[in-house]
Amino acid sequence: MGSKTKQSLITGAAILGSAALISKILGAFYRIPYQNITGDIGLAVYNKVYPLYSMLLILATAGFPIAISKIVSERLAVGDKRGAKRVFIISAGILSVLGLVFFAALYFGSDKLAELMGNINLSIAIKSVSFALLIVPVMAVLRGYYQGHQYMTPTAISQVIEQIVRVITILALSYIFMKNGRGVYYAGAGAVFGATTGALFAFLVLLFYWKKVNSSEQESIADLSVAQQSEKESVWQITRKILYYSIPIAIGALVLPLLGVVDSFSVSNILSYGATLTDNPFGTYLKGQALVEYSEYWFGVFTRGQPLVQFAAFFATSLFLALVPAISEAYAKNNVILIKKRTELALRITLLIGLPASIGLAVLAEPVNIMLYRNNVGTGTMAILAFTTLFSTLFITSSGILQGIGKVTLPAKNLLIGIVIKLLLNVVLVFFLHISGAAIATVATYAVVTMLNISDINRHVGVKISLRTFFLRPALASLLMGVMVYLSKEALENLLPLIISSERTSMALVAVISVGVGIFGFLISLFITGAMARADLEQLPRYGTKLLKIADKFKMLRD
Repeated sequence: MGSKTKQSLITGAAILGSAALISKILGAFYRIPYQNITGDIGLAVYNKVYPLYSMLLILATAGFPIAISKIVSERLAVGDKRGAKRVFIISAGILSVLGLVFFAALYFGSDKLAELMGNINLSIAIKSVSFALLIVPVMAVLRGYYQGHQYMTPTAISQVIEQIVRVITILALSYIFMKNGRGVYYAGAGAVFGATTGALFAFLVLLFYWKKVNSSEQESIADLSVAQQSEKESVWQITRKILYYSIPIAIGALVLPLLGVVDSFSVSNILSYGATLTDNPFGTYLKGQALVEYSEYWFGVFTRGQPLVQFAAFFATSLFLALVPAISEAYAKNNVILIKKRTELALRITLLIGLPASIGLAVLAEPVNIMLYRNNVGTGTMAILAFTTLFSTLFITSSGILQGIGKVTLPAKNLLIGIVIKLLLNVVLVFFLHISGAAIATVATYAVVTMLNISDINRHVGVKISLRTFFLRPALASLLMGVMVYLSKEALENLLPLIISSERTSMALVAVISVGVGIFGFLISLFITGAMARADLEQLPRYGTKLLKIADKFKMLRD
C-alpha cells in the first residue's frame, strides 16, 4: 500500500473518534421514533434482546481488530506483506468459527433464553438478531487488517454506514410490521434485524477498499525472503498471539453491556413475580398473558430515559477520546505535574457538564417525557434516571484517565463490582419500588463504580480534590440553574396551553425554551458562585478568550 494511503496516528485517531461519535449520535435517538411506532412493549422487546446480542458480539469481535492491526503492522514494518495477509486469513478463519458458534447459541437457544427473560414471545427477536453474528466477526477482521496498514478511513466510513442502515431498518421494518398488524414482537424482530442489514452494508463498504489496500507494488526478492521466515510460524502460534492480545480487551469491553443484560433478565421477572402475589406492593394481581404484557410494558417505560442519558454522555465520550492520548503522553514523559493538572481539569469539566445536565433533565422530566413519548408515564423514573448522567460521564472520563496511565483493567474490575451491586439492588428495590427501584439501582451502581475509579486515580495519580472548588461551587451553580429552569417550566406550563391546543407541542416548547434558560442560567451561575476559574477559561479552545474578556469586564472571575 502506497504512502499516500497511509494516515498519521493523530489523523487516524481523529477519523475513528469522529466516526464513533457520529455512530453514537445516530444510535441514541432511533429509540424515540421506534417507541412512537411500537409503544412501550415494543421498546421493551428491543431493549431486552439487543444487550444480549451486544454481549456475544463483544465476545466474538472486541479486541480482535486491535490485535490484528498490531500483528499486521508488525509484519508490514519488516516488509512482510505476504505474512500480513496470512494473519488476515487465519484471523478470518478463527472469527468465522466463533461467529458461527455464537449464531447457533442464539438461534437454537432462543426459546430457552426468551423463557429466562420471562417472555417466550421474545424468541423470534432473538432468532432475528442472531444472523448478524455470521457477518460482524469477519468485518472485524477486515477493520483490523486496514488499521494495521494505518488506513482508518474504511473503518470510519463503514461504522457510519452500518449505523445509518441499522436505524433505517429499525424504523422501516417496525413500521411495516405494525402497519400490517403483525404486532410488537414481529416489529421488535424487524428492529433488531437492523444489526444484520447494517453489518452487511458495512461489510460491502470494507470490501470496496480491499483492492486499494492490496494494489501496492509487487513484492521484492527481499520481501519474499522475509515472508519465508514468517511462514515458519505455525497457525497455532499466530492464533495464540491474536488471542493473547484480544481476550483481555474483550473482557474489559464485555463488562458494560452486562449491566443491560442484568436488567434484561431481572427487571421483568421481578415485576412479574411481584404481580403474581395476591398481597404485593403494587396493588396488582395478574397471571397469563396479562402478566407478560404488564411486565414488558413497564420495562419499556423504564428504558425511556436511556437515549437522554446517552446523549448527555456524548461530551464525556469526546473528552475520553482526547484524554487517553493526552494523559498517555504526560505519563510517557513521567511528567507528574502535567498528569495531575490534566486529570483534575478533565474531572472538573465533566462535573460541570454532568451535574447541571442531570438536574436539568430531572426538573424537565415531565415535559420531555410528553414531548418524546406522547405521555407522562414513568416521569418519576425518568427524573431518577437523569442522575445516571452525572455518574456515567464521570465514569467515562475517569476510565480515560486510568487507561491513559496504563491501568486499563481497573475500570473493568470496578464495573464488574458494579454488576453484582446492580443485580442485588434490582432484586430488592424493583420488588418494593417498581421501575423506580430499577432506576435507583442504576444510579447507585454508576455512583459506586465512579467512586471506585476516582479512588484508583487518587491512589495512582495523587490528585488532591478540593471539596469546595471541585464539588460545592459547581453544585451551587447547578442548583441555581435548576431553580431558573423550574420557574421557567412552571410559567410556560401555565401560559402555553392557553394558546396551543396540542399538549405534545406545548410540552415540546416548554422543554426547549427551558433548556435554553438552563444553559444561559448555568453560565451566569458559574460566574456568580465562582465555580469557573480564570485557568479554566484560558484552557478552553476557541471561545475561552472571548468569555474571558466578558468575565473580566464584569469582574466575575476568581483567579
